[in-house]
Amino acid sequence: MQFSDYIVMMISMLFLNNILLAQYLGNCPFLGTSKRLETAVGMAMAVVFVLVMAGAITWVVEQYLLKNYGVEYLRTLAYILVIASLVQLIEMFLKKNIPTLYSSLGIYLPLITTNCAVLGTCLINVKEQYNFLTALFSSFFYGLGFALALILFAAVRERILLNPVPKPLQDVSIGLVTAGIMSLSFLAFKGMV
Repeated sequence: MQFSDYIVMMISMLFLNNILLAQYLGNCPFLGTSKRLETAVGMAMAVVFVLVMAGAITWVVEQYLLKNYGVEYLRTLAYILVIASLVQLIEMFLKKNIPTLYSSLGIYLPLITTNCAVLGTCLINVKEQYNFLTALFSSFFYGLGFALALILFAAVRERILLNPVPKPLQDVSIGLVTAGIMSLSFLAFKGMV
């Protein structure tokens, strides 16, 4: 791939094919941790880290284990084991070093294990037959796209929580409406690529 191809991929992964707003993968932590900006930033950093590490490790697992032994049908199981191990490491790190962030993320931290954005990115890397460097690049920028969407959404949602919202639209309903509007705004970048 040429340098310009990576630039196009980067723009695509951040805006056009944003893992949250275009592919709508990973909506549980998206809606759950976006009520406070600090929590959203912590979750975003954790997801980017897990995504990059999972992208690298699952590429190695795919190339050197699953394909070599002809057991590609175990892909989902192997990837979930890799992701769960990484999330467990992050959980132990946060619990020991940043207990306030650990407690504010609550149940959403272990949910990264089942976050379909992480698994989806790893499966996209396999489907597109990316080499190791491109898989790392893809994982990083899908993670950055997740972080961008989550942090922007949290900033907007904090403002919404300060204003009166009609009873039927409170909490998750207004969150979904806001996510839809954000998705449309990201779609405006379609002419760039």
